[in-house]
Order: sequence, then structure tokens, then C-alpha cells
Amino acid sequence: MSFGLPAEKFPNIFSKESLFGRFPYLLPCLTISIFSLVVTIFCCWMPETLHFHTKNECDLIENLEELEEKSPSPKQSLFKNWPLMSSIIVFSVFQLHDMAYAEIFPLWAVSPKNYGGLSYSSEEVGEVLAISGFVMLLFQLFLYPTIERTFGPVLLSRVGAVIIIVVLSCYPFIAKFSGLKLTILIDLASVLHIVISACITTGMLLLQNRAVSQSQRGAANGISMTVMSLFKAAGPAGGGALFSWAQNHQNESFLSGDQMVFFILNAIEFIALIMTFKPFLAFSDLVLALDLKHCTLKYW
Repeated sequence: MSFGLPAEKFPNIFSKESLFGRFPYLLPCLTISIFSLVVTIFCCWMPETLHFHTKNECDLIENLEELEEKSPSPKQSLFKNWPLMSSIIVFSVFQLHDMAYAEIFPLWAVSPKNYGGLSYSSEEVGEVLAISGFVMLLFQLFLYPTIERTFGPVLLSRVGAVIIIVVLSCYPFIAKFSGLKLTILIDLASVLHIVISACITTGMLLLQNRAVSQSQRGAANGISMTVMSLFKAAGPAGGGALFSWAQNHQNESFLSGDQMVFFILNAIEFIALIMTFKPFLAFSDLVLALDLKHCTLKYW
């Protein structure tokens, strides 16, 4: 958002008659596209993530037949694998919330104070999102693996969902502050939300991978991405429509305006939280699979 309207923000570099002046949001889109292209090119040199040992390094397995019987059959229908399908559905509901929030937050932040917003400029919103993204990157790289091994993906997702509900409930009250207090509170709330959302997303992906054997993970991830994309497509449309409705209902006696917006977001998060419990979310047994081709013992 900081790169939007470059002719107005950086008149010494971009003139209003230039391409970036006629298309005010070309620069941020072009920047993202170039970054994605560079990452795609570097992916060509990335090493294979799954390391295989040589045959001489393999451990001896005595009860091979018994292990093969316990391993899921590659021919088993993934749609009948309830641990997989339930984790995909829960993951998709969480993603619906995240996409709706991503649509609503900038709109709410730039809306005037009398409409329950923060009266932020696009630059200030960009700064909040940049800080949140940077902290999330550091957290995922250095802290998440240790936390996930300690608490597990399910407990981490449940606790995270509760924290998100509490944080979003505070947003209408945060909007009443101004100055440095507002900056600190909204930065902290945004960081908490994006970090916890990343934890939940990563945890749900781990559950999906652990619900199937190695040979089925590609197909399982394909199903997951398809279902998740449908929910993500509904997020921005639903979030934008909800925010537009809220702008015209600021004087309601119960849950007026922005309060209703964050109430709906919390309701979606709460539904996803309830779905992380049994009997809806099922857990697969520990899968012990022997990769005969590469003679590698793996635990999921």
C-alpha cells in the first residue's frame, strides 16, 4: 500500500503523465510480480527436501509384512479418509476468516473515526502490515518449530483461535484511542493476529500431511488447495459486503457498525475452533511407513 499512488507520494521520481501516474497501483503490483518471478527462478536451484539414505545405511526391519498392513493403501480413496477431509474443512474455515480479515482490516483502518475506523492513511496501513509481516517471518523461522514440537499443531491452533477472538473483540475499543497509544495497540494486535494465523495455517497443513501416506500427499495437498481456494474466494467478497453494510448501520442499538463486523469474524473463528474438537476433527494413528524404493524409515 505504501507504493500506491507513486505520482502523488514521490512527484520527484514519478510524474503524473507517466505510466505510473496514469495507473496509480501499477507500482505495487509490479513490485510483487517481480519479487515472485525472482523467487520462482531461485526455486529451480533448490535441493530436494526429502533426503534418502543409501541402502547400506538402512536399518533392518524384521516385521515388514506387518508394517505394510498397517500403512494406508495407496489405492484408498482420499475422500473416505476422514482425518484428512476433516482437517481440510477446518483449515478452509480458518482461511475463510483470514481472507475476510485481510479484506476488512485495511478498509476499517482508513475509514473515518466517526465510522468506527482509525482514520489511517494508506501509508500508515502499509506500515502496520509491513511490521506484522516481518515479525511473522522471524517467528516462523526461529520460534514456531520449537513451539509446535512442544504443544502440537492442534492445541496450538485451539489456543491461537481463542487469542484471535479476544484480540478482534478489542478492535472497536482500540479505535477509540489516538496518537502513540493507538499506534502501539494496533501494531501489537495486528502482529498477534498474523502470527497466530500463520501458526494455525501451518498446523493444519501438518495435520493433513500426517493423515496420509507419503505416496498420497501430492493428491491430498491438491484436494486441500482446491477446497481452500473456494473458501478463500468467498472471503474478500463476503468481507467487503459485510463492511459496506456496517458503514450504513452505525447507529444500531446492538452491535452497531464495526462491532458487527468483528462479531461476524469472531463467529467464523469460533466455528473453526469448535471444529478442532472431536467428533468432527479426527486424528490418524501414527503412520509407520517403509519406503521400499529408497529403503527409508519415516515417522509421521
